[in-house]
Amino acid sequence: MKQDNNPFSEENQNKEEETNQNIEETKTDNTDIQKESSKTEETEKLKKELEELNSLYIRMAADFDNYRKRQAQERESLLKYGKEDTLKKLLPLLDTFDRAQKCFDEETEIAKIKDCVDVIYKQLNDTVDKMGLKVIDTKDQKFDPNFHEAVMQTPTSDYEENTIIAELQKGYRLDDRVIRPAMVNVATEQ
Repeated sequence: MKQDNNPFSEENQNKEEETNQNIEETKTDNTDIQKESSKTEETEKLKKELEELNSLYIRMAADFDNYRKRQAQERESLLKYGKEDTLKKLLPLLDTFDRAQKCFDEETEIAKIKDCVDVIYKQLNDTVDKMGLKVIDTKDQKFDPNFHEAVMQTPTSDYEENTIIAELQKGYRLDDRVIRPAMVNVATEQ
């Protein structure tokens, strides 16, 4: 038998095609492996990034929760101990009342008792004034529903309409906030 060394023979061409096909498959396999390896690396990188972000989120949530608790505790403390400053300012007034009670027991003269009450009243007014409590002015004022409460209306020609005739109960404001409107009698048209 004679060997056919013809490179163009059908058998050699089939072998060559087979070899080329194997080479292509190997290249494809290598590319797939590289792609898979690249995907695995990318997946690992994304997992690591996700874990870091999740950890950061958990820490931030815990920090915020601690902040919220601290704020609630401080607010509660302010409400609880905010009265302390007010009460300290009222203590001298209590002392004056104690002295006045002793004076009432010993004194029979009305003028001296009235003087004691006047001192207590002045001291109380000075104390609350320092704390920001102000009396709402009503004398010769026009009625303002933001500061006054009209509990009576009197038809008269002696005053302009909507002018306050009389103050029935004092009103107070704390700085700019009305805490009790003044109860007043308002003039109306006759």
